[in-house]
Amino acid sequence: MSKQLLLPELAESVVEGEILRWLVQEGEPVALEQPVCEVMTDKVTVELPSPYAGILEKQLAPEGAVVAVHSPIALISEAPEQSAEAGGGEETPPAAAPEPVPQAQEVAAPEEADTSLFKVAPHQEDLKVNGLRGSERTLPAGPMPVADPSPADPAPIGRVLAVPAARQLARELGLDIAQVRGSGPNGRVRPLDVHQHVSEQSARSTSGPAPTGILGVPPVAYRTPKGYEHLETRVPLRGMRRAISTQMQASHLYTVRTLTVDEANLTALVGLRHRLNAALEDSGQKLSYLPFIFKAVVAALKKHPSLNTSLDEATGEVVQKGYYHLGMAVTTDVGLTVPVIRDADRKGVVELGQEVGMLAGKARTNTLTPGELTGSSFSVTNIGSVGALFSFPIINVPDAAILGVHSIVKRPIVNAQDQIVAAHMMYLSLSFDHRLVDGAEAARFCKEVIRLLEAPELLLALG
Repeated sequence: MSKQLLLPELAESVVEGEILRWLVQEGEPVALEQPVCEVMTDKVTVELPSPYAGILEKQLAPEGAVVAVHSPIALISEAPEQSAEAGGGEETPPAAAPEPVPQAQEVAAPEEADTSLFKVAPHQEDLKVNGLRGSERTLPAGPMPVADPSPADPAPIGRVLAVPAARQLARELGLDIAQVRGSGPNGRVRPLDVHQHVSEQSARSTSGPAPTGILGVPPVAYRTPKGYEHLETRVPLRGMRRAISTQMQASHLYTVRTLTVDEANLTALVGLRHRLNAALEDSGQKLSYLPFIFKAVVAALKKHPSLNTSLDEATGEVVQKGYYHLGMAVTTDVGLTVPVIRDADRKGVVELGQEVGMLAGKARTNTLTPGELTGSSFSVTNIGSVGALFSFPIINVPDAAILGVHSIVKRPIVNAQDQIVAAHMMYLSLSFDHRLVDGAEAARFCKEVIRLLEAPELLLALG
């Protein structure tokens, strides 16, 4: 007898997953809890274990397919000896296979999207289903109901398929999201669908044309220059790139982003780091500048706590955080991701350096866990590592701010004695949500970070 392997609900806000790679091929045996495929949800890749033992009869979703949660992705049949025992020695014909889950052909529009720099959709929770590596409980043994809405219609049963940004936008506009027609895969509702729904309602309620502006602008269709069709290639917006796109959209829609810029003289820090690395050489450790920057950031956040907050728009409350979880942007081959260093205030420079190296390595090998990608209270992006002199970082929602640190450049300055001297200088660019942080407070925060970086012995005294 065949049993369906369904894509589980990996987290509350996750409504679909991309099949990255099959670890077991058709016709091969499968043990109980053996990983059968790799699935990407947002920026996290997990191995999906089998809740059954038997033979992988058929892969219903090919590699690269985007599948809705609770949809079947494979058929697993009992091993011959198990079937014989269960049926008194008679063969049991396999159950008819359901139609394979088609690979989504739609290229997601930017509005479907979730951030520049980051991570997962706002308010995404850690994995709650286990049997997955790092999970907390085993998958249910029985099949789960599968909704199969057409791409043009909203899901008729159960939880409406919608990206988090669309849900929040619908709440703000007082709409029932179940009434919005979704245009994404499997009828998934995107922010643009909510805008279109409002536009259509307005058009029906008036004799004039639909309103213009953000709620009335139709999606912009791309047109290929005539005669150049053969020089273009289209690929679906999926996986890490789609997660980045969605997060950028959320940051754009739900923050009032403002920028303040300052510069720091890191000459003393350059010398201190050189001496510390010489002392650590025998242990094989090497400190980058990030651990020092993190220590300065934490100390400045304690003096200026408005930058360590989030806005809960659903309740109209400012969330003031008494913990210091620092996100750090890491560039990988498949895009930018933001692992989180938890309780950075409790760690010294050397310990922070070790954690920076560990998380960066896991990011580049795509082995980060959901818990290592969520829960930041403030973020830092090291644009200088790729040589950038200046930037306007995208806020990692729901954080209130993000600090961009840039290239350390040796250039002439005028010192306190009115002498022109060479110094190691670095720009800092702080993007902040002006709803939560005033401009003067942001500037004072930067000044405190600079004060500590220019007197780095103070950072060592912080532990």
